[in-house]
Order: sequence, then structure tokens, then C-alpha cells
Amino acid sequence: MSSAPKPFVAPEKSIAEATLIAVGLGLAIGLVMTAANTYLGLYAGMTVSASIPAAVISMGILRGILKRGTILENNIVQTIASAGESVAAGIIFTVPALVLTEAWHKFHYWPVTLIGMLGGLLGVLFMIPLRRALIVEEEELIYPEGLACAEVLEAGERGGTGLKTVFGAMGLGMLFKTMIGGVAIIKGTVEWATRAGNTILYMGSDLSPALLGVGFIVGPNVATLVFLGGAIGWLIAIPIYVASSGLIGVTDYVAHAGSIWDAQIRYMGVGAMVVGGLWSIWSVRHGIRKGIQGGIGGYKGETDETGRAIRTERDMPMKQLGLMLALILPAVFGLYIYLANGVIIGLLAGLIMTVTGFFFVAVSSYIVGLVGSSNNPVSGMTICTVLFASGLLLLCGLTGTTGIIAVLGIAGVVCCAACTAGDVSQDLKTGCMLGATPVKQQWTQVIGVIVPAFIVAPILMVLHHSYGIGDQLRAPQATLFASLTSTMFKGGTLPWAMIIAGAAIGIAIIIIDLILKSRGASFRAHVMPVAVGIYLPLSLSVPILVGGLASYFVARAVRGGGEKAISNAQSKGVLFSSGLVAGEAITGVILATLIFFNVNLPIQVFDSSALSLILFAAIVAILIRASRRN
Repeated sequence: MSSAPKPFVAPEKSIAEATLIAVGLGLAIGLVMTAANTYLGLYAGMTVSASIPAAVISMGILRGILKRGTILENNIVQTIASAGESVAAGIIFTVPALVLTEAWHKFHYWPVTLIGMLGGLLGVLFMIPLRRALIVEEEELIYPEGLACAEVLEAGERGGTGLKTVFGAMGLGMLFKTMIGGVAIIKGTVEWATRAGNTILYMGSDLSPALLGVGFIVGPNVATLVFLGGAIGWLIAIPIYVASSGLIGVTDYVAHAGSIWDAQIRYMGVGAMVVGGLWSIWSVRHGIRKGIQGGIGGYKGETDETGRAIRTERDMPMKQLGLMLALILPAVFGLYIYLANGVIIGLLAGLIMTVTGFFFVAVSSYIVGLVGSSNNPVSGMTICTVLFASGLLLLCGLTGTTGIIAVLGIAGVVCCAACTAGDVSQDLKTGCMLGATPVKQQWTQVIGVIVPAFIVAPILMVLHHSYGIGDQLRAPQATLFASLTSTMFKGGTLPWAMIIAGAAIGIAIIIIDLILKSRGASFRAHVMPVAVGIYLPLSLSVPILVGGLASYFVARAVRGGGEKAISNAQSKGVLFSSGLVAGEAITGVILATLIFFNVNLPIQVFDSSALSLILFAAIVAILIRASRRN
């Protein structure tokens, strides 16, 4: 018998679920969130789940406006909506590297679309056999975002949706971004650096409601770790490096600190990411083996008195799963033959992707159950994929641009598969708690992957033309993969001393985390947020920290009301933060589209650091107040 808690909707009860209106609404929200996360991921190197805002918008429209809809229809909406943002994450972390390395001179529509679509589909399909072993039977795996989304949907069933909160915050995020990129009243970044003896001290912050929202959503633990990584790079490593290299002829201290970070210091993040990825895989090896064994052994669940699988245990039939894979895998091999411009290399690339893709789908599905999607080491997994694939292809004699395209093609599909698998796992956990029919969620995930994949390439084209990917949109992961593959296939050297130093930092953080775990500490020292923080400009880490601290102080302010008051306040804060993220990101895409069509933006109106900081502080105060409001 299953050890899972009793679902909200009993297995013997059948209510409306994957209706046409639920699928259509899910796709509409999914397309918007895909665009938003494409912008956010290129800007900050992080994305946020679309599940909770999608669930709230769905409840507001179905229940509040249309006066209809069931909890399982709302679940289908969030399932579809969240699929697109996971595909976007996999694409933007890898594919822009093809342009940054000049292997491509522009984004090619169909290859980009197929990388996202095929990777996303493999993430869904490879995860399906693991569902019962990981989500139903493995009690250690809690899938925090999945549980949170289930709680939001159950709360909506009891009355109230939070739709006004989401749309109000979206409007605020849109207004703030317009005053940065439309009519320049607010500075996007406030930064300062000064000479201190024979070194430099730097401090800066992006004034971004989206990053503030990201910090609130991921919470004080992760936000603090991201800032810690930034502090290691900018407040410790850069001053040490400058002190050893000197300041002769330097007049612009901000630019000098940035150039040192770009050429040297950020590679400490690479070493920490590699260590973090390998450690994550090693630490969950037993659970992964158990999950894979359960998948290989079949995934037939509990049955009723007639011998038929009960509704909440019905997965996609094995014949349908096999047929889908029989169609997708040849398409993957064909894509690689095209990208590598050769049959042998294309077939080898397809084989590498299939093996690493299934393995990292299992890793991603397991890890997000333990630590949540915010700590999913997708960057570390993708680096491991890049290194493994590069080694094999170099042994086969592949060099130059063809090698870069082949490796990044492999990395792109694997990254999309791993990102999607983590999202699928959270959604299936939500469904498990609510009493959804797994097969219906799985098929709607397939739809939710395919449709948004068609819009990512045009968005990339517009954003690159308007802002410059790797310039205003820093695209940290893609920049990293561009550096690695260019060095491997075109020659050159990497700052190995920095990479080794970062690996040492990663090992130290793992040791600290093991100590914290043994003592039962509530604060944990996960490696990947620190590694990402090292690899991000400090100005991005600061607003994330502010958001995390806002979450912490909100929880402290309402703790007198008990756990329920804390949960309610943080849920409201997450909704408001999701609106800030979506509002700023969507406006960023809209402004980029206007610039693409030769509208001269921003229109310069005012330029005051003090006013910019005051207005950003006002956003922080509004977020805290909205979270605490009864």
C-alpha cells in the first residue's frame, strides 16, 4: 500500500481535470511566464517557478470571473504553465553560448526550438517511470515547491485567491522597469568603488524589483548564500588580486574591478560549481539507484477490486511512452547530425546525450525532492556534461567550431531535460497531494513543453538585438559555457588557479554544511547558491539578499501568531514577489521589442542615485506590508 497521505480529492471520485479551458488557460499563462523567465534567466542567471502565480491566476479567472472550475483543473493550469519556464531555463543557460563563441552569428530558429522541445520532452518522458518510486514511495523526498503549490490550491478551494495581489505587484514591477528602461527616471544600477591603500573596495546594487522578488521567493537561506558568494568574489578576492597586481594607471575603479572579475575572479565560481555538482550526484547516489531500479522494474501502482489501476495511480501507458521515445530519439540524432555536419559525430553526440540525459533527469528529480528547485545544481550537471562530452569528442579528433556546436547541442538538450524533470517532479507531487490523475498531468506536461518552445528563439533574437546577451543581459551560465568550449576546441587557457581556488572553496562549504547538518541547524550551506553568487556580479546579489532578509523579517514579525500566521504571511509575500518578477520581466521583453523596431529607448528624463535608492526602498516596504496584511 502507498505511504502517501490521503489526497484532497479521493481516488474513487472523478471530477473535471484536463478540460479545454484549463489547457488553454495554462498555455496562455505559460507563454507569458516563458517570456518572463527567458528575460530573468539571462539577466540574473536564475529563474523562478511559475506554478504558484499560475495557480493563483487560474483560480482568480476560473472561480472569480467565470464562476466555475475545480481544484484539479487549476492544477492542470499550473502544470502546463510551469513547463514552459523550465524549457526556457534550459535553453538560455546553454544556447546563447553558441552566439557568444561566434559558432553561430545569430540564433537559428529551428535548432533552438528543437533543442528546447526535444530536451523538454525527454525530461518529461524519462521522469515518468521514476514517478512512483520517487514521489509516492520515497518518504525522504518532500518536494517543497510542489507541497507549497498544493497548499495554495487547497487554500483557494476554501475561499480567496490572491489574484489582486499578483496583478497589483505586476503593475508595480512594470512601472518600475518602465522608469528604468522606458523613461529613464530611475537608475538600473547604483555602484561605487574607491581606492583603499594599494587595492580597491567596490559596492553596488541593481535596483530590480524582480531580483528583490527572487530573494523573497528563495528565502533567507539561499539569498544569504548567493550574497556570500558575491562577497567572496568582490569583497575578498578582488581586493587581494588588486593588491598583488597593483593599480598603476588605473583611474576608473569601478571598471577596473569589473574587468578583473570578468577575466579572473568569476572562474572561482566554475570550480565551486563542478565540486557542487559532483558532490550532489555522489550524495544522492543511493536514492538515484533505488529510483532507477524502481523505474526499470515497472511503475504499475495500486489496483481496485477489478484489477484496474486506481485513478490516482495511472501513469502514461508503457506502449505510449515507448512510442513517444521512438519518435523523439531519432529526431535528437537527426538534430545532432545536422549540428555536427557529420553522421558519425552526430550519432556519437546523440548517444552521449541519451545516457547523460537519463542520468541527470534522475539526479534532478531526486535532488529537487530533497532541497527544492532553488538548490537544484543544474549548472553543475551541465558543466559535467560539457566536460564529459568535450573529452569524448576531442578523443575522436573533433576540434574548432564544429566541436563547440556539437558539445553545446548536447549540453542544451541535457540541460532542458534536467530543468524540465525537476519541474515535472514538483508538479506531480502537487498532483499526488491533491488527488490528480498522473497520466493527465503527464500529457499536459507534454503539451506545455511543446508550445512554449516555439517562442523562445524569437525572444532571444529580440533581447540580443536590443540589450546584447553577454552585455546588458549578462547570461552568466551561457558565458561560462562559451569560455569553456572556446578554450577546449579553439585553444587558449583558462585561469586554472582561480578554478582550483573555487574548488577548494566548494569543498570547504561542503564540510561546513555537513557540520551544520550533524548539529540539526536550520541554516544550511548548500554549495550551488554560493557558486552562482561568485559567478554573478555583486550588484545582482545585493537585491536578492534584501529580498531574503525581507522574508526573514516578515516571518519574525508575525511569529506570535504561530506557524499558520508565518505560512500565510510568506505565501502572500511569494505571490507579491511573483508579480514583481513577472511585471519587470515582461516589461523588459516589451521594451526590447520596441527597441528592436527602432524605437529610441530609454528617453532620458532624470538621473539621481538618491531618488533611485529611495524608490527601491519603497518597493521593499510595500512588499513587507503586503506580506503582513491580514
